[in-house]
Amino acid sequence: MLVLPNRLLHDDAPACLRMLQQGQSATHDSVTVVDASALTHFDSSAIAVLLECRREASAAGRGFAVKGLPPRLRELAALYGVAGLLPAAP
Repeated sequence: MLVLPNRLLHDDAPACLRMLQQGQSATHDSVTVVDASALTHFDSSAIAVLLECRREASAAGRGFAVKGLPPRLRELAALYGVAGLLPAAP
């Protein structure tokens, strides 16, 4: 499982995405699960990072799910029309 930091703002996004990419390439799981439960300070960049992680998982033939997406971030994803692309992990 990949874990997001507690802060994911615009300036943090490139480093966070690199960290997730490294984590994805180090695992051979059939589903990439990202734990977002630690997120407390974020902006729309968090959605962009999650969508790119989803795209890369899909390109590798993997499923994608998010665990613990904060309600405010889920609302933001719904506002942008992408909530369906960030399914909740079981």
